Amino acid sequence: MKIDSDKALVNAPIQTVYDFLINSENLYKILPQDKISDFTADQTSCSFKVQGGFVISLIQEQLNPNTSIVLKSGEKSPFPFTLTVHLKEVDASTTEGHMAFDGEVNMFMKMLVEKPLASLFGYMTNRLQKHYAQEI
Repeated sequence: MKIDSDKALVNAPIQTVYDFLINSENLYKILPQDKISDFTADQTSCSFKVQGGFVISLIQEQLNPNTSIVLKSGEKSPFPFTLTVHLKEVDASTTEGHMAFDGEVNMFMKMLVEKPLASLFGYMTNRLQKHYAQEI
């Protein structure tokens, strides 16, 4: 199952956005606070429980400076997946970004998780944009 979030323009230089996102502890700032619980993180990984009771665990797998961050599912996740954050410099003070999810799910699981995950990634992209538009 593949999900691509909409692209968003972030009012910050690409290096600033990249540095923010490679610190997994910062992901808490762009998650929907009313729909997650039990967030834990360190520099390179995080996990949290989403509404509905399943845990999402993310571990940095590959860092491509100023172009992408590849996260893979951790052992607590209900199925294997990768989440890639794509970044593109628009100009010296603007970055375009979006998220691409690729998960190995059966048809039943796809029906359960596709819409909530698409909504989550859209929210996170939008929240990143707002984070740099004003102080959260």
